[in-house]
Amino acid sequence: MSARRPLIAGNWKMNGLRADARALADEIGTLRKNKSQDAFDLLICPPFSVIETVGHVLDSTGVFLGAQDCHTAEKGAHTGDVSAAMLKDAGCSHVILGHSERRTNHKETDELVKQKAIAAQDEGLTAIICVGETEAERENGKTLEVVTSQIKDSVPEGARADNTVIAYEPVWAIGTGKVATPNDVQNVHGDIRKTLAAKLGQETADGIRILYGGSMKPENAKELLALPDVDGGLIGGAALKAEDFWAIAQSCPSL
Repeated sequence: MSARRPLIAGNWKMNGLRADARALADEIGTLRKNKSQDAFDLLICPPFSVIETVGHVLDSTGVFLGAQDCHTAEKGAHTGDVSAAMLKDAGCSHVILGHSERRTNHKETDELVKQKAIAAQDEGLTAIICVGETEAERENGKTLEVVTSQIKDSVPEGARADNTVIAYEPVWAIGTGKVATPNDVQNVHGDIRKTLAAKLGQETADGIRILYGGSMKPENAKELLALPDVDGGLIGGAALKAEDFWAIAQSCPSL
């Protein structure tokens, strides 16, 4: 049994006005506060516009607060961007970086993701670095090649277990209902850990949590979370329903 504490992270993406965000965060926070002894971490990453609202609701519940992106610079003439320092000041402990929707829609490169991760880590935030292959890459047998390359080029040399989380999100499974087989998931997660070991050393790699993020839901969470190199989930659609998000968290194996 892995000693890595499972992390269930909710990526709300571009969803939630203040009233909705407050209500959802309150449901999740109450569940967590009442079950504070459970051996997993919960994280909510809402849109920038409701981070403060959600943060106030989550205060003293034991649920961590995160964001969905940050800039590489601490401040400056970057209209529309938010720095890691601003996120830290708003109460965030984590930030998602390099999500496939950012890589695709905003043309983010591995190098940019790495620089964002460095900026986040320098501010004391935990960087959740996302990697994953497209359907075409999968069909061409390039899954491990693509993911290995992203890990090598997106993860900073100073990554540690206390400032870095990896999220494997096969692009073809995000929001589609498609899920990689448990065998495929374990193969990729195992390869990610080997790549991290080669880059950072085995001890560091053994401590870094690797999340699965391809349409994890209550129905498949237990099987996926039982895999030896799956240390939690980065949850999209199911994170917008408190009962589903909580059911996934309850599927985490005991340490």
